[in-house]
Amino acid sequence: MSKIAITSDRAPRAIGPYSQAVKAGDLVFCSGQIPIDPATGELVAGGIEEQTAQVIKNLTEVLSAAGASWSDVVKTTIYLTDLADFAIVNQVYGAAVGGVLPARATVQVAALPKGAAVEIEAVAHLSR
Repeated sequence: MSKIAITSDRAPRAIGPYSQAVKAGDLVFCSGQIPIDPATGELVAGGIEEQTAQVIKNLTEVLSAAGASWSDVVKTTIYLTDLADFAIVNQVYGAAVGGVLPARATVQVAALPKGAAVEIEAVAHLSR
């Protein structure tokens, strides 16, 4: 099975030695996205709702570059710096994923890159 690095200019560039996503067979492994505006390279302004919306947007672009969409996502992991934000993140996330909901884990972490409040990673299955 070959591995193919997936990149999108419509999502933030990797801030370390990793790919935005890797396609291996019919699976796409998306690296965690934080709420960076790809046009500026900076965190988006606003609170957890705006940050989560930007993370979803970034993941959508990476998935698209791999030929996938949220309907192909089978597993996500959400990292929060404050579990008190759980309900708001659920609202924004739930509006984006729809359909058969992916399996998911949500964990609180001490810190995220660039001071982000949320990071989400995803695994998609390409059935086409």
